[in-house]
Amino acid sequence: MNAFNFNMVVLMAMVASVAFCSSATQHTVGDAFGWVIPSNPNLYTDWVSQRMFIVGDTLVFDFPTGTHDVTEVSKDDYDHCHVGNPTSIIKTGPATINLTSPGDHYYICSLEGHCMFHQKLAINVVMNSSL
Repeated sequence: MNAFNFNMVVLMAMVASVAFCSSATQHTVGDAFGWVIPSNPNLYTDWVSQRMFIVGDTLVFDFPTGTHDVTEVSKDDYDHCHVGNPTSIIKTGPATINLTSPGDHYYICSLEGHCMFHQKLAINVVMNSSL
């Protein structure tokens, strides 16, 4: 292989790797289960443990309008299933949230009893270090 072809292959590989690393991921919360009161209390913690969340990704909370909501809350409100001063509330399903800032983010369903039955999600969002 001559030097020109080799350099073109290397350049194409670099462009492909940057495009792959910088593409956003859409995460459907709970996969096929969706955003529900889970029968397995570890459903959402197990789901989170298998993923990495990066600024630019999106979360899709799949639920029929009127059955649940998605409320972003503080860690303390998350821990106590309380809606003190929510960051946001989305009542229409499916709800899509764009992850625009790094750090810990906490989501609950604020309908009475739902969070206490483990309909809650805690994630850590990181910056994409490859850019």
